[in-house]
Amino acid sequence: MPRTLSVAAIQTSYGMDLDANIKKTEGFIREAASKGAQVILPSELFQGPYFCVAQEERWFAEAHPWREHPVVKAIAPLAGELGVVIPISIFEREGPHYFNSLVMADADGSLLGVYRKSHIPDGPGYMEKYYFRPGDTGFKVWDTRFGRLGVGICWDQWYPEAARAMALMGAEALFYPTAIGSEPHDASLDTALPWRRAMQGHAVSNVIPVVGANRIGFEPWDGYPNGGQTFYGSSFIADHRGDLVSELGRADEGLVQASFDLDFLTTHRAAWGFFRDRRPEFYTSLAGPRPSV
Repeated sequence: MPRTLSVAAIQTSYGMDLDANIKKTEGFIREAASKGAQVILPSELFQGPYFCVAQEERWFAEAHPWREHPVVKAIAPLAGELGVVIPISIFEREGPHYFNSLVMADADGSLLGVYRKSHIPDGPGYMEKYYFRPGDTGFKVWDTRFGRLGVGICWDQWYPEAARAMALMGAEALFYPTAIGSEPHDASLDTALPWRRAMQGHAVSNVIPVVGANRIGFEPWDGYPNGGQTFYGSSFIADHRGDLVSELGRADEGLVQASFDLDFLTTHRAAWGFFRDRRPEFYTSLAGPRPSV
């Protein structure tokens, strides 16, 4: 019997009400599971609005230890009920430290561990360095009921080193929950297509499926009457060639879904020779802050 992996990602909008956001996400998870999805990816920080648009200390109260986070406590049992794997994005607090994190819930509802976002952006509308420490877990892959899965969070998805590291760790598919949209400092800047292309490159360079889940909708900046952000959706699934096999538009609410033959991909990945022909002895400059001259 071939090993088949069926994946899905959720694209929707979110508001201020934590319980409503959880309930909305649960509805999409149930829909995806009913259509045969085994791994279901919600978008980044779906517990509420994307709050990193400004430096507001009140948002720190929305962070919780990862095992006790209300989103984890609601969604992990749902994974067990439906027999699906769910990567759960949260705002995590560990003592005095705060992280943008992901908890992997396996298909029996057990928690396999936490990944903390490695690359933290800082710019207009995306002031994450005020809220989050750089992750200290390193890149993570998990053996789930349905396959060995790697995860990155939003800004991580622009880094080929992260995708390659997870592929070298044996990941069979990569998942990226995201919150990205308009750029407040430049209304003409549209990153939707480069955002996709970066991850499509990871797919073809590692011969691996890639799933990206983004939110949609306009989110006004609370306390800033003239400010707000429009998230551009465009969630997708790319196959091992980097081709888009399922996608949504900028404002569509719903699911992307696809299935993959993992045994075929294992053989096909070996046949391409990308990992056979690596020359890590020449890559030392990648491990330092700047190459030696």
